[in-house]
Amino acid sequence: MTAPLIHGLRLFRWGRTLARHGALLGIERDPLAPPALRRLVRIARIGFRMPAQPRYADAFEAIGPAAVKLGQALATRPDLVGEEAALDLTRLQDALPPVPFAEIRAAIEKGLGKPIDQLYARIDEVPVGAASIAQVHRAVTIEGRDVAIKVLRPGVEEEFARALETYEWAAAQAEAMGGDIARLRPRLVIATFRQWTLRELDLRREAASASELAEGMSAIPEFTVPAIDWARTSRRVMTLEWLPGIKLSDRAALIAAGHNPGLLAQRLVSAFLRQAIADGFFHADMHQGNLFALPGDRLAAIDFGIMGRINRQARLWLAEILHGLITGNYARVAEIHFEAGYVPAHHNLGEFTTALRAVGEPIRGLPVKDISIGSMLDGLFAITRDFDMPVQPHLLLLQKTMVMVEGVATGLDPDINMWETAEPFVREWLRSELGPEAWLADRLREDVATFARMPELLRRIEKRFPAEGAAPPPPPLPVVAVVGRGGGKRTALLMLVTAAVGVLAGWAAAMLLG
Repeated sequence: MTAPLIHGLRLFRWGRTLARHGALLGIERDPLAPPALRRLVRIARIGFRMPAQPRYADAFEAIGPAAVKLGQALATRPDLVGEEAALDLTRLQDALPPVPFAEIRAAIEKGLGKPIDQLYARIDEVPVGAASIAQVHRAVTIEGRDVAIKVLRPGVEEEFARALETYEWAAAQAEAMGGDIARLRPRLVIATFRQWTLRELDLRREAASASELAEGMSAIPEFTVPAIDWARTSRRVMTLEWLPGIKLSDRAALIAAGHNPGLLAQRLVSAFLRQAIADGFFHADMHQGNLFALPGDRLAAIDFGIMGRINRQARLWLAEILHGLITGNYARVAEIHFEAGYVPAHHNLGEFTTALRAVGEPIRGLPVKDISIGSMLDGLFAITRDFDMPVQPHLLLLQKTMVMVEGVATGLDPDINMWETAEPFVREWLRSELGPEAWLADRLREDVATFARMPELLRRIEKRFPAEGAAPPPPPLPVVAVVGRGGGKRTALLMLVTAAVGVLAGWAAAMLLG
């Protein structure tokens, strides 16, 4: 286990880098930040001239690859780092210098356990992408299929392990300071970040996520997930189908190729809603660099390192919340927040309903181009503070993805209204999940499961209450102190040890409870 001194030195070095780029000014000026944290920030910036505009993304890139990934995670938490910082951190695209191909070749052979010539007929030595965790090369298999090879950077696991340990230690210290930062649960933020990172550091898990998403979207031919080549995939190497598409960020190229940007935008929103609400498993990194247009105005997604998952009950609440915001039923939206436990019960339902109306009414019916996402998020996060709402990580990841999808859709079609596009889907899904047919199906499933448990229940009852004539269970025996056979010295030693254990147990209980 790393000593606190080592964690402190790492944090001091990282803090100085953040301070040099002005990335700590928000904490220093935040009246809700704990005083001890603000003092540490002031110490970290001694000797630096602050830039006029904080450069958050540049600071995280200067710290290193693990910080780049942490910055991407913090971009989903404007409630924690502030709207300005979250917006700037979305610039992190993992554009790093590539690893020399000789090292990549050795990593592929080690990861797959075979000479590279037995697996691929050709590999382009210049990568098509170099990120903080891995880089991607285009290749052709010996069977003649075009594929992409994703390879972990050498030594990346060790670097991330060191950084994660310090992040966890720092989050625990910050949360112990109390105040508003404790409500934001930074330890849970880092725990969520660890889950993302572990998935990305094991490419088999990313491949499994791609396979699961493809299975869930199989009924939607307009959305394509590249097939995984499992024979050429391992923990450090992933091979998947190469999709020759046009990035959604290049609107001019899309139009030149005959694509319909408005139709692509609608299909993107529908695909996201299908994943998040209908299936409960969604691609949580839907930025323009990970989305492509294929012939026939089909969509394709890549990079499945960050995925979101929501259980059925949470999806029902979410769908009702979306439908309520779209239709202006703020009273029902407020009720759901209380039913789900998102708002502590001591708060007033009517006051919370009014707060929601204050955020929702200004944006209803407006096209996306006229909606200030920043103002909306600022209003929502003010509500979370005012009503002591603890952070829900799965909902924050979903919210971040929704804003991201909205941004991509707006880039394709500036006049699209995401709320209106979503309303028919949400309404129909709610009807199918909460209508009489769904109620009957749920009741039948529960009743059948109850009947299936009946035999086991009867056996337990019979065991507890046997039939007459069966041998009754023996009566409970009284507790009798046993004298040791080893003589007085051994008995005395036993009594001494027992007394010592009792004293230690009492001391420990007093420390924990007091």
